[in-house]
Amino acid sequence: MTNRDRALGLTVALLWGLNFLAIRAGLDHFPPFFFAALRFLVIAIPVVLFVPRPNVPVRWLLLYGFGFGVAQFGFLFWAMNTGMPTGLASLVLQASAPFTVLLGALLLREHVSRRQLLGIAVAVCGMTMIGWDRAQHAALLPVLLTLLAALGWAFGNLGNRLARADNPLRLTLWMTVVAPLPMLALSAAVEGPTTGWAALGHSFSADGWPALAGLAYIVLLGTIAGSGLWSALMSRYPAGVVAPFSLLVPVVGIGAAWLVLGERPSALSLVGAVVVVGGCLGGMARAGAPSAAREPASTMPVTPGPVTMPTPEPARI
Repeated sequence: MTNRDRALGLTVALLWGLNFLAIRAGLDHFPPFFFAALRFLVIAIPVVLFVPRPNVPVRWLLLYGFGFGVAQFGFLFWAMNTGMPTGLASLVLQASAPFTVLLGALLLREHVSRRQLLGIAVAVCGMTMIGWDRAQHAALLPVLLTLLAALGWAFGNLGNRLARADNPLRLTLWMTVVAPLPMLALSAAVEGPTTGWAALGHSFSADGWPALAGLAYIVLLGTIAGSGLWSALMSRYPAGVVAPFSLLVPVVGIGAAWLVLGERPSALSLVGAVVVVGGCLGGMARAGAPSAAREPASTMPVTPGPVTMPTPEPARI
């Protein structure tokens, strides 16, 4: 991986870490499933009208959209709405990194080097330290919901990878088209058919502007910029090379929650954050890694057919 792409990975971590503050602002006003639908709907409408659909198999676009969009944000917003602290949510969600590496190795037969495994193991130890220290602040259900969100993100990463889009940003934009209708249907069934729309109407007021500001950040920086850069990296490198960058997101998220929301981390949490950074950066080091893990995906040998696993399996996720 080039230094430029490492810098892009760090930029995504910063954008997504701050994204949790924006989510918190939105959930303080909107019901969770409606807010998840709204964050994609405001992008999906202009995308359908003005952006050509990417030339990728529909099944991988759907896997990307349902994994990254519906499952990740449906479960995440539900978890945060039921009491998951903002900083802790940013930590537990990063279980997507080991999930992605595991799924990539099992389903796509991607190579994972010893250095990458060691770096991820160290980073997961840091996450465990933070989680152990802060577990008393969250009930079991929100934690389990956030882990399901992480698993959805991991499957979305695989859909992104399998799509092999020539234009990653276009793929990211069209991913947003998948999520709104399922999330709106879920919102209508669970939250009521008018609850979310009433909250949207009330958001254009003095009390509602933080929610609209949070929505703008999520759409412009969290989704278009952050997910666009992430898609570009996922299209160039194996999932196991890119996914560990997400381990830096909780470091930003916990720090931001500390400064803005008063969620003060303990000394053990700070030590765990340092361990996460060290493990992530160690796993990204180039020394001793196979060349296939360092080169863009377009230069790697491609086996006959688009994937190395039976195609019906991901379509059922």
